[in-house]
Amino acid sequence: MATKRAQMMEETRGKIIRAARKAFAAKGYAAASMDDLTAEAGLTRGALYHNFGSKQGLLQAVVDQIDQEMVERMLAAQDQAASRWGGLLEEGVAYIEMALEPEVQRIMLLDGPAVLGDPSQWPNQNACLLRTTQTLQALIDEGTVKPVDAEAAARLINGAALNAALWIAAADDPRAVLPKAVEAFRQLATGLLKAKG
Repeated sequence: MATKRAQMMEETRGKIIRAARKAFAAKGYAAASMDDLTAEAGLTRGALYHNFGSKQGLLQAVVDQIDQEMVERMLAAQDQAASRWGGLLEEGVAYIEMALEPEVQRIMLLDGPAVLGDPSQWPNQNACLLRTTQTLQALIDEGTVKPVDAEAAARLINGAALNAALWIAAADDPRAVLPKAVEAFRQLATGLLKAKG
């Protein structure tokens, strides 16, 4: 019985999150009506508030879901690279490129920060920062990257990718900004490489 109830609760959460993603991406957070959203999901406002506490809580759940999908895509880009260094760069570039996608642009890069605050302070960023720090430490240990504080470098690399994505999302012509942002990101990151010779 408890398993069936938990399954029903998870299905309800899933319906609400799907409807919210659609509404937030199409209309934006501020313009998305909770009544329209719950009607789209075939549920009541009570179900929304029971599961998420508030419209802001629902946005956080949507952001968390999209963020997890973005991380999976970034890791796939990293895995396709020929080296650990190439993987670090490709992961950052993949993040920047996702800023062109309407859902990522609107929810993650425009409305998310406006409603939830600084993205670098979001709880899910800690795992990303730790992974980047560990990768950089391994690159330092193998002599690919200059001896520098790995956490400081990770914060700057992640910050550069985030700010590039924010710039693209807010630009009048995001597609024109993308190649400039990617090139600058690559050049900045490359400054960490140890000189050969």
